[in-house]
Amino acid sequence: MKVFVTGATGFVGSAVVKELIHAGHQVLGLARNEAAEKALLLAGAEVHKGDLEDLESLRQGANAADGIIHMGFIHDFTRFKAVCEIDRIAIETIGNTLVGTNRPFIVTSGTLMVSPGQLATEDTLPDYDGQNPRIASEKAVDVLAAKNVRISVVRLSPSVHGEGDFHGFVPILIEIARKTGSSAYIGEGKNRWTAVHRLDAAVLFRLALEQASPGARFHGVAEESIEIKTIAETIGEQLGLPVSCISKPESAAHFTWFEHFVSIDGPASSSLTRERLGWETKHQTLIQDLKQDIYFK
Repeated sequence: MKVFVTGATGFVGSAVVKELIHAGHQVLGLARNEAAEKALLLAGAEVHKGDLEDLESLRQGANAADGIIHMGFIHDFTRFKAVCEIDRIAIETIGNTLVGTNRPFIVTSGTLMVSPGQLATEDTLPDYDGQNPRIASEKAVDVLAAKNVRISVVRLSPSVHGEGDFHGFVPILIEIARKTGSSAYIGEGKNRWTAVHRLDAAVLFRLALEQASPGARFHGVAEESIEIKTIAETIGEQLGLPVSCISKPESAAHFTWFEHFVSIDGPASSSLTRERLGWETKHQTLIQDLKQDIYFK
């Protein structure tokens, strides 16, 4: 099928484009500048000019395709609520062009804040009355599914790791450690993140597209429970910096705007995803990637 992909030149999106083309699909990638256009052409994809806030470009891209994978997201976590609202509007705009068409539409979300403190499964819905801005995207999915849109969600781990990860959560932790001179965790450091290699995530997006069902959730989770203390200790070891246990009152000064994310306990399972899609993970773990130095060049 011909697949319209937003975020097609991003860290995960570029891997998804290659996976789709390798599997025999055509890709129409959203490009907001000349560099993105060149990258898409080199990858063997077609170019569709526009961006996430150009709603007409999103409608046109969706109408030109047999299926859509929406991975574009403005990764400015200092204005998280605003960029989540941009994402919601983009999902709503694309979805409304697909009502009654049976064309698959895959939306990207995250596992970290689905059910903090408890193991999130694919059937766990976020608290729609809560304060997490990211839930707006998943709520939009449910609204569109009720309109007979064949829409599904891939929730990615907070760490999607691998060669070329320059702007994700782990690089942020590394940069904070370098800046402060200490690789830190909060309290006992027993709160947990999940992780998945970008190439395993790319396969998941393809499978989700090919087997999409309205309202389904899938989890891009290879490791369902990694303690933040373990991540901090590995970063400290690789940087040759001390590892520090800091108190909750001290954490905001150390981590600044990122303190909220590094303090969340967000384990998640991918058992149902593996069962429903036949997805298998084959690539390295997060700690293996950290120890191979690809984050410290």
